[in-house]
Amino acid sequence: MGIKLDNSRVNEILKELSKEYDIYAPKRFPKAGRYSDTDMIRYDIVKTAEEIVFDEKSDMPAKEVYGPITQTLFYFTEDEFRASKAPTSKKILIFMRPCDINAMEHQNQIYFGDMYYQRMRDKLKIVMIECTKAWDTCFCVSMGSNKTTEYSLAVRPCEDGWLVDVKDEEFKKVFAGEETEFTPEYVTENELTLTVPEIKNKEILNKLKAHDMWKEYNSRCISCGACTIACATCTCFTTTDIAYNENSNVGERRRTSASCQIEGFTRMAGGHEFRTTAGDRMRYKVLHKFHDYKARFEDYHMCVGCGRCIDRCPEFISIVATVEKMAKAIEEIEKEVG
Repeated sequence: MGIKLDNSRVNEILKELSKEYDIYAPKRFPKAGRYSDTDMIRYDIVKTAEEIVFDEKSDMPAKEVYGPITQTLFYFTEDEFRASKAPTSKKILIFMRPCDINAMEHQNQIYFGDMYYQRMRDKLKIVMIECTKAWDTCFCVSMGSNKTTEYSLAVRPCEDGWLVDVKDEEFKKVFAGEETEFTPEYVTENELTLTVPEIKNKEILNKLKAHDMWKEYNSRCISCGACTIACATCTCFTTTDIAYNENSNVGERRRTSASCQIEGFTRMAGGHEFRTTAGDRMRYKVLHKFHDYKARFEDYHMCVGCGRCIDRCPEFISIVATVEKMAKAIEEIEKEVG
């Protein structure tokens, strides 16, 4: 059973909820896109239904809300430190597509026990945006991330208002209205498909890591990191100590999103670096998304098939095509090892 609301009633509800919640949703930023005279769609606070972009995929993922690009972890002086406060005192209501909701479930596992992530996650309630038509770079069906039941509310925007599925008791009084039949629907087919190959044992994995296929990306990938910043599941970060004055013992420590694809990301004290070429870094990213994460947590592959990495790559590198090349390499290796 669902609730039918006209546009004026929707805005009344959003205004009421704004007293208690910061409401985040995909929002259009005119002329802020990567090319001339193009727009950027990314997450920001909204006040009205008209600000929410329902019919286009956001350029940047929802993780920017609950995992800020830059956040202060703690403040320190010469003999003590104090953890930072949460960025907002309000609770958070965030509009997300199923792929982003599934991506957050993956991050829940990666950030397990991380107080800075958990305090944001505990504030958060999800409004699922019904998503029934995929874009040409989406492959969520192949990754099993096209559906979810992990939400408080689900909405289907219509010409004259919203249909709302209310699961969370907290919102049932607020979203009172005309009852109607509404069950959220999901994407059932993508233009782009992917079958992730199985790596059966460590011998095959080690040979795959040494395969020549990765050398292609030494010339193709420019190591800009755009794919990982736009990724809904990437969690790499660096930490930096910021000194306030000439006394280096007074300041703050910040966590800033980073990319495993950037040259120098793995550089250690003394200058040693684990992945020195673009091909090495591409290998690490692809195997992490399509083998290592699943091997560790024994549930799903890390990638949710949102396709943002394909959209954002300036060199038009497709993660789907890369995994297909990896599958062919695995076939070669299996024949070689018998």
